[in-house]
Amino acid sequence: MALVLGSLLLLGLCGNSFSGGQPSSTDAPKAWNYELPATNYETQDSHKAGPIGILFELVHIFLYVVQPRDFPEDTLRKFLQKAYESKIDYDKIVYYEAGIILCCVLGLLFIILMPLVGYFFCMCRCCNKCGGEMHQRQKENGPFLRKCFAISLLVICIIISIGIFYGFVANHQVRTRIKRSRKLADSNFKDLRTLLNETPEQIKYILAQYNTTKDKAFTDLNSINSVLGGGILDRLRPNIIPVLDEIKSMATAIKETKEALENMNSTLKSLHQQSTQLSSSLTSVKTSLRSSLNDPLCLVHPSSETCNSIRLSLSQLNSNPELRQLPPVDAELDNVNNVLRTDLDGLVQQGYQSLNDIPDRVQRQTTTVVAGIKRVLNSIGSDIDNVTQRLPIQDILSAFSVYVNNTESYIHRNLPTLEEYDSYWWLGGLVICSLLTLIVIFYYLGLLCGVCGYDRHATPTTRGCVSNTGGVFLMVGVGLSFLFCWILMIIVVLTFVFGANVEKLICEPYTSKELFRVLDTPYLLNEDWEYYLSGKLFNKSKMKLTFEQVYSDCKKNRGTYGTLHLQNSFNISEHLNINEHTGSISSELESLKVNLNIFLLGAAGRKNLQDFAACGIDRMNYDSYLAQTGKSPAGVNLLSFAYDLEAKANSLSTLYQSVKILQRTGNGLLERVTRILASLDFAQNFITNNTSSVIIEETKKYGRTIIGYFEHYLQWIEFSISEKVASCKPVATALDTAVDVFLCSYIIDPLNLFWFGIGKATVFLLPALIFAVKLAKYYRRMDSEDVYDDVETIPMKNMENGNNGYHKDHVYGIHNPVMTSPSQH
Repeated sequence: MALVLGSLLLLGLCGNSFSGGQPSSTDAPKAWNYELPATNYETQDSHKAGPIGILFELVHIFLYVVQPRDFPEDTLRKFLQKAYESKIDYDKIVYYEAGIILCCVLGLLFIILMPLVGYFFCMCRCCNKCGGEMHQRQKENGPFLRKCFAISLLVICIIISIGIFYGFVANHQVRTRIKRSRKLADSNFKDLRTLLNETPEQIKYILAQYNTTKDKAFTDLNSINSVLGGGILDRLRPNIIPVLDEIKSMATAIKETKEALENMNSTLKSLHQQSTQLSSSLTSVKTSLRSSLNDPLCLVHPSSETCNSIRLSLSQLNSNPELRQLPPVDAELDNVNNVLRTDLDGLVQQGYQSLNDIPDRVQRQTTTVVAGIKRVLNSIGSDIDNVTQRLPIQDILSAFSVYVNNTESYIHRNLPTLEEYDSYWWLGGLVICSLLTLIVIFYYLGLLCGVCGYDRHATPTTRGCVSNTGGVFLMVGVGLSFLFCWILMIIVVLTFVFGANVEKLICEPYTSKELFRVLDTPYLLNEDWEYYLSGKLFNKSKMKLTFEQVYSDCKKNRGTYGTLHLQNSFNISEHLNINEHTGSISSELESLKVNLNIFLLGAAGRKNLQDFAACGIDRMNYDSYLAQTGKSPAGVNLLSFAYDLEAKANSLSTLYQSVKILQRTGNGLLERVTRILASLDFAQNFITNNTSSVIIEETKKYGRTIIGYFEHYLQWIEFSISEKVASCKPVATALDTAVDVFLCSYIIDPLNLFWFGIGKATVFLLPALIFAVKLAKYYRRMDSEDVYDDVETIPMKNMENGNNGYHKDHVYGIHNPVMTSPSQH
């Protein structure tokens, strides 16, 4: 019944009107940005028995020993296929059930023979046979036998007590677990309602993510200047910016050249003037010195030596005529001024500006296209909303909701009846366990009283009251054993047959899914349907929809759409066709045209560079200028105290710096300009030949980015609806609850433990009553005992009897017939 209930829970999810095909892949895309909110369910996936599970495992081991054969899939298939035929092959069934049948035969023998044996045993004792005669025959090994019987009975009673303990535990487990059934059922129905309530929320979440996707696309559309324009600019920049930077550097060099030439020109003029003034001053000085040297004092020693020295140095007071011979730089300066008539720096800035304006030009030229794409995106949102509204999941959940309500009402209506029956079962189990407990208590009391009250010096006829009571207790236990053991065995056999077969044919194959494979056998449950589940649900039995696949998918928390193969009823892939929805976006993007006008110097700028290369600064004799700037200061220093040469020294320094600047600029000037012009030509060719392709590539890349958002989103929708929305894990959990937990764990496991414990206790009642009958003879007070006539003929016996407190019957003049014939035992 539990299996049927669980199957109905699984089938109820499906409705009656949808078909399916192959399930879609459960692998999500690698780059996944969306995730459905997690749904938390209350019912645990697995049931844990706790410490009591060790006892259940012990029973499972016993069942494996009794029935070690594998689950008979083929036999069960043939049995079900021939169930409606007159002839059924029972040989294989008997072969599989051989172990259980053997145990049942032994149990039936026990049930039949124990009452008969008890009846004849009772009649025999009533005739003073079978130990019924209150006379004990003396044996040499009597004390040893008494101890062996007592120990054996004690061990057997302990084993029986363990079995009774198993019975009490199992009986308590059934009552405890049945009480949990209501809470467990409520937990499952709560999870099922969570499934029903969360599914619309999941669909709303999916639709809400479209707004997130659209907002991201709108952001990129509104930022087309930085996204698309920036992409185009980044592609062009590496080929253009370096050329403009070199031209800008050359424009700076032209300005520096002009400043250097101007400084040099003014410095040369200043040096010419200063050199003339210096020559005139030196002539005056020389004339004055010669006059002074003609003084008569210069003829007198030692002044004559000084004067002669001064006279010899007068030849050094000459100006540097080479300074006046340095060539002017007027021609070069005029050439550079002509070059500067063209604003090369301004032309370079125009080139920079033409590049930096690309994003703004892209935005201005794409306004219409962007508006069209936005309209398309808004329409896609409406299409997706319509598709989700047409999903069959909502109809399935509505039908399933009615089914869940009816099932819950049915279970709650019948749970009191189940609990009532459980009370009867618990009371019956308690009576059975108590009856066995009563029997074993009599045995324990018999052993206790017999052992404690036994006096080895007392004769059988003089045993104490306590010892005699122990023997009576043992015989009461024997009587109760004969009276009830066969009834207990009937209960054990019935529960064993039911519990063992359910465990081996339902519980174990359910856990290993072998039971599902049997149910999935083509044409098994219905000779007209290849696959029963698809035929029952969709009336399309050719579609491969199996119990095992549905259960496994639900166990993995897969969505209802993919689990039940609803693609053929409503193919989400077709309705959410990516190309269909993104094609309109692509067509809009194809109409996106961007025209760029990138300025690179132009003819005037090229001529400007060429004129600068031909201005002549690279042909100037810089060595002569540098040589004079190095010589002049030495000649001047001779009269540094006589003349103020500060102005001339500054002029020479300025001349030196200007010459160095011009020398550095002019060094390799033609090659530099030639290289810049070549780079300019390369950049111009790149712009001419590649700009359009760069625009097209970046536009496609931009379009792929926009479309990629929606491709990603649509793929996620398809994946979520197929694999995540309305995940049927609560249904698989409910089936597990019905079969694995309720039927197997709550009922069958305790039931099997019950018959295992009670059966073990009942079986061991047989050896227990044998030892109890044997042992009772040593504890009960006898009516007569053995007496020996001739003391001297059996000295050892007399000594033994004397040592044990036995008297000789001839003292009382009683003839002992036993000694005249063989002893009877």
